[in-house]
Amino acid sequence: MAKTDPDIDLLPGLREGEESALGHLMDRHLKTVTAIGYYMLGDASLAEDVAQTTFLKFWQVAPKWEPGRATILTWMRRVATNDCLDRLRKKGPIYSDQVPDQADTTETALEELEKNDTIDAVRRALSNLPDTQRAAITLSYYQHLSQKEGAAILGQSVKAYESLLSRARKNLKAALSPWVERETI
Repeated sequence: MAKTDPDIDLLPGLREGEESALGHLMDRHLKTVTAIGYYMLGDASLAEDVAQTTFLKFWQVAPKWEPGRATILTWMRRVATNDCLDRLRKKGPIYSDQVPDQADTTETALEELEKNDTIDAVRRALSNLPDTQRAAITLSYYQHLSQKEGAAILGQSVKAYESLLSRARKNLKAALSPWVERETI
């Protein structure tokens, strides 16, 4: 049985080229699509470019969209992920000095520094993963997708995706183990 698309209510307006329908779609999913770009590329402005490209591509395919094959959000996640993978292949590793804003401002300065060190270590470890492994980690841990959804977005079987995710976890663990040992001393 096919999963119901929660964005199907916007499809008639999108097909008619109504900007308000696109605005509603962006209200629903801009953060999600931008987050894929940010976690994969490590750069906020590139993440915004990925999001803009993704929504523009959907705007262009909306008149021909056939409900039932995939949800609109799944399609957009796949387009955003593929865009990120293409950018990573073209430009090589991207490093950023930006650390995501901290939500909890009640931490002590030392706690905040330690937290920033952790974020930096994870970000560096993620940036050193092969592109598809980084995509799998992003989809599973930052987008909270099931393995079935992640596999569909990357165009792989569930078994292949599970194997990719397993290798990614192993590589992250290996990359972070020296940092963890240093922090526990």
